[in-house]
Amino acid sequence: MARLLLGVSGGIAAYKSLEFARLATLAGHGVRVLMTENAGRFVGAASFEGIVGAPVLVSEFERDPLRGAFPGEVGEIGHDPIGHLELAANCDAFLVAPASANTIAKLAGGFADSMLTTSFLACTAPRLLAPAMNDRMYGDAATQANLAALHDRGVEVIEPDEGPLASRGERGRGRLPDPERLLAAVEAAASWEGARPWDGLSVLVTAGGTREPIDPVRFIGNRSSGRMGIALAGAAARRGASVTLLAANVALPAPAGVRRIDVETTADLQRAAAAEFPGSQILLMAAAPADFRPAAASAAKLTREGALDLHLTPTDDILAGLVAGRTPGQTIVGFAAEHGGDAVARARAKLARKGADLIVLNDVSDPRIGFESAENEVTLVAAEDEIEVPRADKDTVAEAILERVDRLRAASPTAK
Repeated sequence: MARLLLGVSGGIAAYKSLEFARLATLAGHGVRVLMTENAGRFVGAASFEGIVGAPVLVSEFERDPLRGAFPGEVGEIGHDPIGHLELAANCDAFLVAPASANTIAKLAGGFADSMLTTSFLACTAPRLLAPAMNDRMYGDAATQANLAALHDRGVEVIEPDEGPLASRGERGRGRLPDPERLLAAVEAAASWEGARPWDGLSVLVTAGGTREPIDPVRFIGNRSSGRMGIALAGAAARRGASVTLLAANVALPAPAGVRRIDVETTADLQRAAAAEFPGSQILLMAAAPADFRPAAASAAKLTREGALDLHLTPTDDILAGLVAGRTPGQTIVGFAAEHGGDAVARARAKLARKGADLIVLNDVSDPRIGFESAENEVTLVAAEDEIEVPRADKDTVAEAILERVDRLRAASPTAK
């Protein structure tokens, strides 16, 4: 079992960290807790101490009576070590949850004014942050820049959930994820020794749905929200990859540390993908490009007088074009949104027709996993097999997809 450091900063979501500590302890992990002074305004240190069976440290000048030991290990009572170095040197992973905007700014700036921040600086084990705050604070350019800087230094950022916020009546992205999701991320990070598995890889992800203009106001489009692509981009970044996201009309923020390029039409997406794909080892084509576009878009808003005859022409097949220009070692994943019937047979036909390495099939006729849903249920269709991924949140489904990509690349003699 792992030795986990949990850093708790000031925020209403600190109560969820108690549940994380409980779950991690029940799973057999040794947990030590570091708190900022402001965190104590929301949750008492005694609550954590009762759960993990070890003292909570706040000040960098505090004595650690366990001499940096984790619960279940033997510590030398009475010794007065440099606590922030001892704990950081002996943990297998360090999670800060909740990570407030203030603490994130301090960590990005290299501040060392508490046991949490000094230990974070001294830690060479995998480090993870789970931001939790108001959605406007989370979306602010300063917070996003700080998260991007930390990601570039190898810190894993666990994206916050979307939903009701502490501010009365407000909803948005900024909720601390459920403790189960946090524990899964920490356990995965603790199992990676040294470099993360996708360090050095460049990954191109497309997300959302393209829009083809009819006139300056109207367009032809689809209902793709981009949630699955966002989840894939975040999962690839957590594995250490350098990720570029081509976002087609996506309202959601990109995961921290992910380079984002916004596009609107299928032609825009095609140009951006053609420019980015040659430098990528993995393509995750989760976007839903429009299959047709108006043959001629009106320069002025069309009036409602009389009938409207709209002539449509097919758009270019972006995935097929990228497959045709691939180089050895590139792995290409396509997506198929089907609506009932023999969806697997159609996905397998698409796999052969497009020449991709994997098709991710989801049946959008199921309202539980349709457009805008926070969950998904997919079938991974490869040349040699079909793997069903049961219904789960899209972050979990994204991890399953990337695990299948890992196996495809391990079996490829040219994968780089």
